[in-house]
Amino acid sequence: MSGDFGSPSPMQPLSVGNVVSAGIRLYRSHLKEYFLLALKAYIWILVPVYGWAKFYALIALISRLAFGDLVDQPESISAGERFVNSRIWQFLMTMLLMSIVGMGVVFGIVFVFVLVGALAAVVVGGIGQQTSPAAGLLVALVAFVLGLAAFVAILWLLTRFYLVDVPLAVEDNVDATSTIGRSWELTQGHVWRILLIGFVAFLITIPIQVLVQILTTIIQLIFMPLLQQGSNLAALLMVLLIVALSFVSGAVIVPFWQTIKAVIYYDLRSRREGLGLRLRDRDI
Repeated sequence: MSGDFGSPSPMQPLSVGNVVSAGIRLYRSHLKEYFLLALKAYIWILVPVYGWAKFYALIALISRLAFGDLVDQPESISAGERFVNSRIWQFLMTMLLMSIVGMGVVFGIVFVFVLVGALAAVVVGGIGQQTSPAAGLLVALVAFVLGLAAFVAILWLLTRFYLVDVPLAVEDNVDATSTIGRSWELTQGHVWRILLIGFVAFLITIPIQVLVQILTTIIQLIFMPLLQQGSNLAALLMVLLIVALSFVSGAVIVPFWQTIKAVIYYDLRSRREGLGLRLRDRDI
């Protein structure tokens, strides 16, 4: 390895630009390996239950490998895969627990909206009665504020759980429940900064997403005459091409997100535990 990464001192937090830049450089330096890992993960999606856990584990493996580079402890893909495979059922349990949390959040938001809607109906004089414009405006304003608050609350919660897969893929003595708590602990006080990093990373991926949409539209236009003729084979081929395109585009984008996640995880741990950034230039 030669040349320093040019980051701040080990105890100094990384800026938003530092995080995104480090993620990009890690992604570029391991583009082929990460792409193939992600593509392998997407293929596993086709296998119910076990394949979904395998997908989650392989995606988390990308963050593990990137984190190993960040702390100058690089690991081979085979060694990393053995580690995440040993926790495959923990990854599945984490997925189930997060699904339960997600359903709870959705239920809570729906309940609040229903409750506010019922209270609004009482305030404006009940259902079926004529309401004044002022009352209608008040209800609309309350609905807007409530919707905005719900959106912010969802973003806040998603960010607190943003790192759930990384501790499980990196740290010892972590299971499905403790990795969720670990994400909650690490992200405390850093929600808006993580959201800003995510927004910047999203902007970087927009050209790829636009290209995918264009290619998907082209495929649909090519097969449209055959579909209008009722060709089942054409419909099957179109679906297969679109799925393949989705898998390939996902295998391009997801590793970028996972390297960004690895840098965020490193940064948050360095703030609390004094990790030193040792990412070097070897073509990064």
